[in-house]
Amino acid sequence: MGGGIAQVAAAVGATVFLYDLVPGAAVKARQRIEDSLRRAETKGYVTATVRERTLKGLRPIECMDEARGVAVVVEAVREELSVKQAVFQELEKKTQPETSLWTNTSMISITEIARPMRHPERLVGVHFFNPVPRMELVEIIAGERTSEATLVTAEASVRHWGKTPVRAPDRPGFIVNRLLDALLREALALHEEGVSHMEIDTAVRLGLNFPMGPMELMDLVGLDTIQDCLKSQAAGMKRPVDCGTDLPRLVAEGKFGKKSGEGFYTYET
Repeated sequence: MGGGIAQVAAAVGATVFLYDLVPGAAVKARQRIEDSLRRAETKGYVTATVRERTLKGLRPIECMDEARGVAVVVEAVREELSVKQAVFQELEKKTQPETSLWTNTSMISITEIARPMRHPERLVGVHFFNPVPRMELVEIIAGERTSEATLVTAEASVRHWGKTPVRAPDRPGFIVNRLLDALLREALALHEEGVSHMEIDTAVRLGLNFPMGPMELMDLVGLDTIQDCLKSQAAGMKRPVDCGTDLPRLVAEGKFGKKSGEGFYTYET
């Protein structure tokens, strides 16, 4: 997700600093983007000009201080409240007061993420969808103390990046994932009742005219991320966690979907 967001911003001429706690991860992210763009250019999806402009704007860094003067910081870490809270407490110290702070959370309350911050008015939820370069929608979510200026800046920025923003309520799952949560839970229940993942996906693609089925989607997003999201949604809605047994088993076995090579489906490297 972080790489996809960086790509769409750089594609319109922004300078984007890529940072990750894991040494070398940012360089690898840029290489993945470059490989993806070259494939896309070969297929005619992007021009050489766009590829070159995008790569020119992507700058991996090993120290967050190198990006101190940026206008916007986008966080794309795992869906865990305490982790995100710690990130933004650190970002408050590392960035200028006028810098907008965006969280790409798909489930967690913006108000809760901002609670330990000294300046929660700087934080806004800017939820992109996967794969970011192809998905047009971005949910914009205000916390209780998010300023209107921060909201307007976020909406204007994502429009400039070629996306369509919609304002969503700061409620569990916002709009899209609140609806998606029900679909995924029922798909997992059907799978445990013996319906194959391929049959479920075929039925949803052809019967509901979805571009992909729920099992394919979970593999694409990452089964570990899906499990975190389902748990977060259940906690937010104050109901029991309902991930079934197949999903936790696959996650425990390290089968996270497409990114690990195996999930409900098996993928070639």
